Amino acid sequence: MTHLTQQTEAELLVQKQLEAYNNKDIKAWLDCYHSDAVQLDFHGFVLACGHDQMRQRISVRFAEPDLKAILLKRMVMGEWVIDHEVIQRNFPEGRGQMEMLCSYQVKQGLIVKALFQAGEVVLF
Repeated sequence: MTHLTQQTEAELLVQKQLEAYNNKDIKAWLDCYHSDAVQLDFHGFVLACGHDQMRQRISVRFAEPDLKAILLKRMVMGEWVIDHEVIQRNFPEGRGQMEMLCSYQVKQGLIVKALFQAGEVVLF
C-alpha cells in the first residue's frame, strides 16, 4: 500500500468537498470540514463559523438550481489547497457566473479554514 503525503491527502479532501458542493450534498460537504471550521473572505470578514452557520449559509446556496463549480486550476502547498474556479449561480439579477479563488487549510484530515475571493459577476 502506498502512503499518501499530507499534500495529496489535502488535495483529495478538497476534491471531495468540491464534488459534494456540485452534488449539493450538505452532509458530505460538511463532513469535509472540522466542526469549528471558519469561512472568511480574503479581507478577513467571517462568512460562517462552525457547522451550524456553514449549514445555514450553504443551504441557501444549494437551493439555487444552476449552482455549479468548475475547477480551472489547483495548487497545493503543504496543508494549503488553492482552487481557481468558475461558479455558475442564480444571482438576484439573473443566471450568471463569477471567478472565485478558494484557499483551504487542511489539518488532521479536515478543512479548518477556507478563504474566498469572488470576481465580477457576469450574467448570461
